[in-house]
Amino acid sequence: MKMLAIDTSTIACSAALFDGSDLYERFEIAPRKHADLLLPMLDELLAEAVWSREQIDVVAFGRGPGAFTGLRIAAGVVQGIAFGLDIPVVPVSTLAALAHGAVREGKGARILAAMDARMHEIYWGAYELGEGGALVQHGVEQVCAPMDAVLPAGDGWFGAGDAWDVYGEVVRLRLGRRLAGWDAGRYPRARDIALLAAPIYKDGGGLSPEQAQPVYLRDNVAQPKRKPSPSV
Repeated sequence: MKMLAIDTSTIACSAALFDGSDLYERFEIAPRKHADLLLPMLDELLAEAVWSREQIDVVAFGRGPGAFTGLRIAAGVVQGIAFGLDIPVVPVSTLAALAHGAVREGKGARILAAMDARMHEIYWGAYELGEGGALVQHGVEQVCAPMDAVLPAGDGWFGAGDAWDVYGEVVRLRLGRRLAGWDAGRYPRARDIALLAAPIYKDGGGLSPEQAQPVYLRDNVAQPKRKPSPSV
């Protein structure tokens, strides 16, 4: 298996190549530069791994939630590559990738992934390291006000993602001692997209290129959302 993975769901832009053992990645914080950076990153990675584009078997990508423009860029690039090479795609939740990165870097086994969704809301998901190293999702992913985020049971939860920079204290007051800490400087990475996508692909979970679609969570981005109450 030779996999290309990309993520452009936040201000970070990243691409990775993964063959089941060796992993090569480029990662850069680059607001509004994703379209300019992504293909040059791919060319650099192919040269480093000594692969040709024709050797790529599958393309994985961060399907959202996240910034709408970034998600559209990822879906467009993935569709173009997958159609051109006649290969499948594997969409991966960006919240799951965010949580996976925190687990991988030793932040704990229980992660509350939260990304700033603007309009006084957050993208929210709770994940736990399960048996065999699999990432288990608690409940469903949400877009909601910080006070409305569904909190999982148990102790030892660690927060990851830029929403913790803005709304961390709000959630901390709700969780109390159940929150072990947070890191607001984390973003989804193509490295974790690849590591999550690999077992899905091996289990036959690849999709056709036209199914490389963003997942926004928000049904209507034009509709104003309610502002948080004064207690938030």
